[in-house]
Amino acid sequence: MLGLPDGITACLFDLDGVLTKTAVVHERAWKQTFDEFLGDRGTFEESDYNDFVDGKPREDGIRDFLASRHIDAGDDTVATLSERKNELVLKLIHDEGVEAYAGSVSYLQAARAAGLRRAVVSSSHNCEDVLRVAGLTDYLEVRVDGHVIDALGLRGKPAPDSFLEGARRLGVRPDQAVVFEDALAGVESGRAGKFGHVVGVDRVGHRAALLEHGADVVVDDLAELLP
Repeated sequence: MLGLPDGITACLFDLDGVLTKTAVVHERAWKQTFDEFLGDRGTFEESDYNDFVDGKPREDGIRDFLASRHIDAGDDTVATLSERKNELVLKLIHDEGVEAYAGSVSYLQAARAAGLRRAVVSSSHNCEDVLRVAGLTDYLEVRVDGHVIDALGLRGKPAPDSFLEGARRLGVRPDQAVVFEDALAGVESGRAGKFGHVVGVDRVGHRAALLEHGADVVVDDLAELLP
């Protein structure tokens, strides 16, 4: 059903890059934040976004990227960079708006009509606002976002904790749920949680890496899964 194996009863969707066109917004905000910080020590590249920050809680991404540049950052530096990045994201969202992928909207509609349970699982603290602006709130029954992750002390992706919490709130076992992710850390978390199926969504041309990190199948757009 809807391109999924038998026995799947629930869908767990990442937000940025899967449902909404906000991954590019995050990448722009990360680049400005890190380029300002690095100065003459280098620049933040697209590969850095994919390898170190995409899909992870903000602070984890900061630490992982800076460690890749052999920079030992203290908590104050991490907090300052985190605040700066969030300010830039909110400004970009306010100035340019948020758009949902048409294929993802069609898939959400089909999943709802088919009786599949639906949750969004995102490390973003702005998840609720993005869903509202993009007009997706009514399609999703459960939201596990950065605020929930913080409140429950969950480990961020690539740990499976947030997706497991999404399945728990929907009342399904992990093997009954499919994870939809565009980030390498996200597909890793889907595999680590032993979910029934992991769909990689390739928006930036890293199909092979998504498969290598744990995706069962990779599509360019969720509409490809529709009959």
